[in-house]
Amino acid sequence: MKIIDLRSDTVTRPSKGMREFIASAEVGDDVFGDDPTVKNLEDRTAEVLGHEAALFVPSGTMANQVSLRALAMPGDEIICETGAHIFNYEVAGAAAISGIQLHPIGAANGILTSEIVEPLIRPEDIHDPRTAAIAIENSNNRAGGTVFPMEVIGDLRRLADQYKVKLYLDGARLWNAATYLGVKPSEIASKFDYVSVCFSKGLGAPIGSAIVSSRENIKKARRIRKMYGGGMRQVGLIAAGALYALENNYTRLGDDHKRAANLARLLSKSPFFLINPDTIQTNIVVIRLASGLNPDRFCQKLSHEKVLVVPFGENMIRAVAHLDVDDTDIEKAANIMLETADSPA
Repeated sequence: MKIIDLRSDTVTRPSKGMREFIASAEVGDDVFGDDPTVKNLEDRTAEVLGHEAALFVPSGTMANQVSLRALAMPGDEIICETGAHIFNYEVAGAAAISGIQLHPIGAANGILTSEIVEPLIRPEDIHDPRTAAIAIENSNNRAGGTVFPMEVIGDLRRLADQYKVKLYLDGARLWNAATYLGVKPSEIASKFDYVSVCFSKGLGAPIGSAIVSSRENIKKARRIRKMYGGGMRQVGLIAAGALYALENNYTRLGDDHKRAANLARLLSKSPFFLINPDTIQTNIVVIRLASGLNPDRFCQKLSHEKVLVVPFGENMIRAVAHLDVDDTDIEKAANIMLETADSPA
Protein backbone atom coordinates (compact mmCIF):
# COMPACT_ATOMS: atom_id res chain seq x y z
CA MET A 1 0.00 0.00 0.00
CA LYS A 2 1.37 3.40 -0.99
CA ILE A 3 2.33 5.78 1.80
CA ILE A 4 0.70 9.18 1.32
CA ASP A 5 3.27 11.50 2.84
CA LEU A 6 1.83 14.92 3.63
CA ARG A 7 4.31 15.87 6.35
CA SER A 8 6.01 18.51 4.21
CA ASP A 9 6.85 19.50 0.65
CA THR A 10 10.45 18.59 1.52
CA VAL A 11 9.73 14.86 1.21
CA THR A 12 9.61 14.76 -2.59
CA ARG A 13 11.88 12.39 -4.54
CA PRO A 14 13.79 13.34 -7.71
CA SER A 15 11.94 12.40 -10.87
CA LYS A 16 13.48 10.28 -13.62
CA GLY A 17 14.09 13.41 -15.69
CA MET A 18 15.75 15.18 -12.78
CA ARG A 19 17.99 12.19 -12.04
CA GLU A 20 19.12 12.06 -15.66
CA PHE A 21 19.83 15.80 -15.64
CA ILE A 22 21.87 15.43 -12.43
CA ALA A 23 23.84 12.52 -13.87
CA SER A 24 24.85 14.56 -16.90
CA ALA A 25 25.79 17.72 -14.99
CA GLU A 26 29.08 19.40 -15.82
CA VAL A 27 31.00 20.18 -12.62
CA GLY A 28 34.01 22.08 -11.29
CA ASP A 29 35.31 23.40 -7.98
CA ASP A 30 32.77 25.95 -6.77
CA VAL A 31 35.03 27.46 -4.08
CA PHE A 32 37.37 28.43 -6.92
CA GLY A 33 34.35 29.62 -8.91
CA ASP A 34 34.81 26.88 -11.50
CA ASP A 35 31.52 24.98 -11.41
CA PRO A 36 29.55 25.83 -14.58
CA THR A 37 26.29 24.28 -13.37
CA VAL A 38 26.34 26.31 -10.17
CA LYS A 39 27.06 29.45 -12.18
CA ASN A 40 24.16 28.67 -14.50
CA LEU A 41 21.81 28.14 -11.56
CA GLU A 42 22.92 31.32 -9.82
CA ASP A 43 22.57 33.42 -12.97
CA ARG A 44 19.16 31.98 -13.73
CA THR A 45 17.92 32.43 -10.15
CA ALA A 46 19.05 36.06 -10.06
CA GLU A 47 17.30 36.66 -13.38
CA VAL A 48 14.03 35.07 -12.26
CA LEU A 49 14.05 37.04 -9.00
CA GLY A 50 15.03 40.39 -10.47
CA HIS A 51 18.37 40.84 -8.67
CA GLU A 52 21.94 41.27 -9.87
CA ALA A 53 23.46 38.11 -8.43
CA ALA A 54 22.76 34.91 -6.52
CA LEU A 55 24.61 32.52 -4.22
CA PHE A 56 23.85 28.78 -4.00
CA VAL A 57 23.80 27.28 -0.49
CA PRO A 58 22.98 23.78 0.76
CA SER A 59 19.94 24.61 2.92
CA GLY A 60 17.27 27.16 3.67
CA THR A 61 18.56 27.60 7.21
CA MET A 62 22.03 28.46 5.89
CA ALA A 63 20.47 30.87 3.39
CA ASN A 64 18.67 32.63 6.24
CA GLN A 65 21.66 32.68 8.58
CA VAL A 66 24.10 33.94 5.95
CA SER A 67 21.62 36.66 4.96
CA LEU A 68 20.98 37.75 8.55
CA ARG A 69 24.71 37.99 9.24
CA ALA A 70 25.14 40.06 6.09
CA LEU A 71 22.31 42.37 7.14
CA ALA A 72 23.31 42.99 10.75
CA MET A 73 26.25 43.22 13.12
CA PRO A 74 26.53 41.54 16.54
CA GLY A 75 24.36 43.51 18.96
CA ASP A 76 21.91 44.58 16.24
CA GLU A 77 18.25 43.64 16.18
CA ILE A 78 16.03 42.29 13.40
CA ILE A 79 12.25 42.55 13.60
CA CYS A 80 10.29 39.43 12.61
CA GLU A 81 6.93 37.75 13.19
CA THR A 82 6.49 35.31 16.10
CA GLY A 83 5.86 32.38 13.76
CA ALA A 84 8.92 33.06 11.62
CA HIS A 85 11.19 30.18 10.66
CA ILE A 86 14.26 32.22 11.68
CA PHE A 87 12.79 32.55 15.20
CA ASN A 88 11.34 29.06 15.72
CA TYR A 89 13.25 26.51 13.67
CA GLU A 90 16.90 27.52 13.36
CA VAL A 91 18.18 26.65 16.85
CA ALA A 92 18.56 30.35 17.79
CA GLY A 93 21.19 30.58 15.05
CA ALA A 94 20.95 34.36 14.71
CA ALA A 95 21.95 34.77 18.35
CA ALA A 96 24.32 31.82 18.66
CA ILE A 97 26.24 32.32 15.42
CA SER A 98 25.98 36.02 14.67
CA GLY A 99 25.13 37.73 17.96
CA ILE A 100 21.94 39.15 16.44
CA GLN A 101 18.85 39.73 18.56
CA LEU A 102 15.50 38.88 16.97
CA HIS A 103 12.50 40.97 17.99
CA PRO A 104 9.38 38.88 17.27
CA ILE A 105 5.90 40.38 17.21
CA GLY A 106 2.56 38.66 16.65
CA ALA A 107 0.45 39.48 13.61
CA ALA A 108 -2.88 38.21 12.33
CA ASN A 109 -2.30 35.36 9.85
CA GLY A 110 1.45 35.96 10.16
CA ILE A 111 1.24 39.13 8.02
CA LEU A 112 3.46 41.90 9.43
CA THR A 113 2.23 45.31 8.34
CA SER A 114 3.96 48.67 8.46
CA GLU A 115 1.54 49.73 11.20
CA ILE A 116 2.69 46.83 13.38
CA VAL A 117 6.37 47.24 12.59
CA GLU A 118 6.88 51.01 12.79
CA PRO A 119 6.56 51.34 16.61
CA LEU A 120 9.23 48.62 17.00
CA ILE A 121 11.92 50.45 15.04
CA ARG A 122 14.20 51.76 17.73
CA PRO A 123 15.37 55.38 17.81
CA GLU A 124 19.08 56.07 18.06
CA ASP A 125 19.98 55.46 21.72
CA ILE A 126 23.19 54.28 23.35
CA HIS A 127 21.21 51.81 25.47
CA ASP A 128 19.33 50.12 22.64
CA PRO A 129 20.24 47.59 20.00
CA ARG A 130 20.20 49.07 16.53
CA THR A 131 17.26 48.04 14.38
CA ALA A 132 19.09 46.71 11.33
CA ALA A 133 16.35 45.03 9.31
CA ILE A 134 12.76 43.86 9.01
CA ALA A 135 12.37 40.20 8.07
CA ILE A 136 9.23 38.58 6.68
CA GLU A 137 8.42 35.03 5.60
CA ASN A 138 6.31 34.71 2.45
CA SER A 139 4.43 32.45 2.33
CA ASN A 140 4.18 32.07 6.11
CA ASN A 141 4.49 28.43 7.13
CA ARG A 142 3.18 28.53 10.71
CA ALA A 143 0.25 30.71 9.68
CA GLY A 144 -0.83 28.03 7.21
CA GLY A 145 0.86 29.19 4.02
CA THR A 146 -0.60 32.69 4.06
CA VAL A 147 0.66 35.20 1.49
CA PHE A 148 1.58 38.87 1.94
CA PRO A 149 -0.52 41.15 -0.29
CA MET A 150 1.61 43.24 -2.65
CA GLU A 151 0.39 46.47 -1.09
CA VAL A 152 1.64 45.33 2.34
CA ILE A 153 5.05 44.56 0.84
CA GLY A 154 5.11 47.98 -0.80
CA ASP A 155 4.29 49.67 2.51
CA LEU A 156 7.09 47.76 4.27
CA ARG A 157 9.55 48.81 1.55
CA ARG A 158 8.60 52.46 2.05
CA LEU A 159 8.90 52.09 5.82
CA ALA A 160 12.34 50.49 5.54
CA ASP A 161 13.50 53.30 3.27
CA GLN A 162 12.09 55.94 5.60
CA TYR A 163 13.97 54.58 8.60
CA LYS A 164 17.04 53.48 6.64
CA VAL A 165 16.75 49.82 7.64
CA LYS A 166 17.04 46.77 5.39
CA LEU A 167 14.19 44.54 4.26
CA TYR A 168 14.72 40.77 4.17
CA LEU A 169 12.55 38.07 2.63
CA ASP A 170 12.69 34.47 3.79
CA GLY A 171 11.20 33.26 0.53
CA ALA A 172 11.55 29.54 1.06
CA ARG A 173 8.10 29.27 -0.49
CA LEU A 174 8.19 32.50 -2.50
CA TRP A 175 7.33 30.40 -5.55
CA ASN A 176 4.00 29.50 -3.94
CA ALA A 177 3.32 33.10 -2.91
CA ALA A 178 3.90 34.35 -6.46
CA THR A 179 1.68 31.59 -7.86
CA TYR A 180 -1.12 32.53 -5.48
CA LEU A 181 -0.86 36.24 -6.33
CA GLY A 182 -0.54 35.56 -10.06
CA VAL A 183 2.64 37.64 -10.35
CA LYS A 184 6.19 36.93 -11.43
CA PRO A 185 8.52 36.03 -8.53
CA SER A 186 10.60 39.09 -9.40
CA GLU A 187 7.66 41.39 -8.64
CA ILE A 188 7.90 40.28 -5.01
CA ALA A 189 11.63 39.67 -4.67
CA SER A 190 12.71 42.98 -6.21
CA LYS A 191 11.23 44.85 -3.21
CA PHE A 192 13.79 43.35 -0.81
CA ASP A 193 17.49 43.94 -0.11
CA TYR A 194 18.20 40.23 0.37
CA VAL A 195 15.98 37.28 -0.55
CA SER A 196 16.39 33.57 0.12
CA VAL A 197 14.55 30.91 -1.86
CA CYS A 198 14.38 27.15 -1.50
CA PHE A 199 14.55 24.61 -4.32
CA SER A 200 13.83 21.54 -2.15
CA LYS A 201 10.26 22.40 -1.10
CA GLY A 202 7.55 22.99 -3.69
CA LEU A 203 9.96 22.81 -6.61
CA GLY A 204 10.98 19.29 -5.64
CA ALA A 205 14.81 19.38 -5.78
CA PRO A 206 16.58 17.05 -3.33
CA ILE A 207 18.87 19.76 -1.90
CA GLY A 208 19.53 23.46 -2.13
CA SER A 209 18.59 27.08 -1.60
CA ALA A 210 19.85 30.42 -2.90
CA ILE A 211 20.33 34.01 -1.78
CA VAL A 212 19.85 36.91 -4.19
CA SER A 213 20.89 40.54 -3.84
CA SER A 214 23.24 43.04 -5.45
CA ARG A 215 26.64 41.85 -6.71
CA GLU A 216 28.39 43.60 -3.82
CA ASN A 217 26.05 42.05 -1.25
CA ILE A 218 26.47 38.58 -2.73
CA LYS A 219 30.25 39.00 -2.60
CA LYS A 220 29.87 39.65 1.13
CA ALA A 221 27.47 36.71 1.52
CA ARG A 222 29.90 34.38 -0.28
CA ARG A 223 32.54 35.13 2.34
CA ILE A 224 30.06 34.47 5.16
CA ARG A 225 29.02 31.20 3.49
CA LYS A 226 32.64 30.08 3.58
CA MET A 227 32.86 31.00 7.27
CA TYR A 228 29.74 28.93 8.00
CA GLY A 229 31.09 25.87 6.17
CA GLY A 230 28.97 26.24 3.06
CA GLY A 231 31.79 26.39 0.53
CA MET A 232 31.49 23.20 -1.53
CA ARG A 233 33.50 21.66 -4.35
CA GLN A 234 31.96 19.74 -7.29
CA VAL A 235 28.54 20.88 -6.21
CA GLY A 236 27.12 21.05 -9.73
CA LEU A 237 25.65 17.60 -9.11
CA ILE A 238 23.44 19.16 -6.46
CA ALA A 239 22.87 22.42 -8.29
CA ALA A 240 21.67 20.48 -11.34
CA GLY A 241 18.68 19.16 -9.41
CA ALA A 242 17.83 22.69 -8.30
CA LEU A 243 18.21 24.03 -11.84
CA TYR A 244 15.98 21.29 -13.24
CA ALA A 245 13.39 22.04 -10.55
CA LEU A 246 13.42 25.76 -11.29
CA GLU A 247 12.98 25.24 -15.02
CA ASN A 248 10.45 22.38 -14.91
CA ASN A 249 8.45 22.39 -11.68
CA TYR A 250 7.45 26.01 -11.09
CA THR A 251 4.41 26.27 -13.36
CA ARG A 252 2.71 23.25 -11.77
CA LEU A 253 2.59 24.71 -8.22
CA GLY A 254 -1.02 25.75 -8.71
CA ASP A 255 -1.93 22.04 -8.73
CA ASP A 256 -0.62 21.73 -5.17
CA HIS A 257 -2.70 24.70 -4.08
CA LYS A 258 -5.86 23.16 -5.53
CA ARG A 259 -5.15 19.84 -3.83
CA ALA A 260 -4.55 21.54 -0.47
CA ALA A 261 -7.84 23.39 -0.82
CA ASN A 262 -9.61 20.14 -1.72
CA LEU A 263 -8.19 18.39 1.33
CA ALA A 264 -9.46 21.22 3.51
CA ARG A 265 -12.88 21.07 1.84
CA LEU A 266 -13.22 17.34 2.38
CA LEU A 267 -12.13 17.52 6.02
CA SER A 268 -14.35 20.50 6.80
CA LYS A 269 -17.39 18.20 6.44
CA SER A 270 -16.48 16.57 9.76
CA PRO A 271 -17.00 18.20 13.18
CA PHE A 272 -13.64 16.72 14.22
CA PHE A 273 -11.71 19.11 11.94
CA LEU A 274 -12.10 22.83 12.47
CA ILE A 275 -11.02 24.40 9.20
CA ASN A 276 -12.38 26.89 6.70
CA PRO A 277 -11.43 25.82 3.14
CA ASP A 278 -11.73 29.42 1.95
CA THR A 279 -8.67 30.38 4.03
CA ILE A 280 -6.31 28.02 2.17
CA GLN A 281 -4.07 30.10 -0.08
CA THR A 282 -1.16 27.86 -1.02
CA ASN A 283 -0.10 24.25 -0.42
CA ILE A 284 -0.18 24.18 3.40
CA VAL A 285 -3.20 23.06 5.41
CA VAL A 286 -3.13 23.70 9.17
CA ILE A 287 -6.05 21.93 10.82
CA ARG A 288 -7.38 22.52 14.32
CA LEU A 289 -8.66 19.33 15.91
CA ALA A 290 -11.88 19.24 17.89
CA SER A 291 -11.77 18.48 21.60
CA GLY A 292 -10.91 14.86 22.27
CA LEU A 293 -8.43 14.42 19.43
CA ASN A 294 -4.82 14.54 20.56
CA PRO A 295 -2.50 15.64 17.71
CA ASP A 296 0.32 13.22 18.56
CA ARG A 297 -1.93 10.19 18.97
CA PHE A 298 -3.98 11.11 15.92
CA CYS A 299 -0.87 11.38 13.75
CA GLN A 300 0.34 8.03 15.08
CA LYS A 301 -2.98 6.39 14.21
CA LEU A 302 -2.85 7.87 10.72
CA SER A 303 0.66 6.55 10.19
CA HIS A 304 -0.63 3.02 10.76
CA GLU A 305 -3.02 3.68 7.86
CA LYS A 306 -0.13 4.91 5.65
CA VAL A 307 -1.03 8.59 5.85
CA LEU A 308 1.66 10.87 7.28
CA VAL A 309 0.95 14.33 8.71
CA VAL A 310 2.62 16.18 11.61
CA PRO A 311 1.49 17.69 14.93
CA PHE A 312 1.67 21.46 14.60
CA GLY A 313 1.09 22.99 17.99
CA GLU A 314 -1.66 22.71 20.55
CA ASN A 315 -4.66 20.86 19.06
CA MET A 316 -3.34 21.29 15.53
CA ILE A 317 -1.87 19.20 12.72
CA ARG A 318 -0.37 20.16 9.36
CA ALA A 319 -0.62 18.60 5.91
CA VAL A 320 1.26 19.84 2.85
CA ALA A 321 0.48 19.09 -0.80
CA HIS A 322 3.41 18.56 -3.17
CA LEU A 323 4.35 17.07 -6.52
CA ASP A 324 4.50 13.48 -5.23
CA VAL A 325 0.79 13.38 -4.33
CA ASP A 326 -2.04 13.52 -6.86
CA ASP A 327 -5.80 14.08 -6.70
CA THR A 328 -6.46 10.44 -5.84
CA ASP A 329 -3.95 10.53 -2.99
CA ILE A 330 -5.59 13.63 -1.51
CA GLU A 331 -9.05 12.11 -1.61
CA LYS A 332 -7.81 8.84 -0.13
CA ALA A 333 -5.92 10.67 2.63
CA ALA A 334 -9.00 12.71 3.47
CA ASN A 335 -11.17 9.61 3.71
CA ILE A 336 -8.67 7.89 6.00
CA MET A 337 -8.42 10.97 8.20
CA LEU A 338 -12.22 11.18 8.44
CA GLU A 339 -12.54 7.49 9.29
CA THR A 340 -9.71 7.62 11.82
CA ALA A 341 -11.16 10.64 13.60
CA ASP A 342 -14.54 8.94 13.82
CA SER A 343 -13.17 5.64 15.13
CA PRO A 344 -12.99 4.80 18.86
CA ALA A 345 -9.75 5.73 20.62
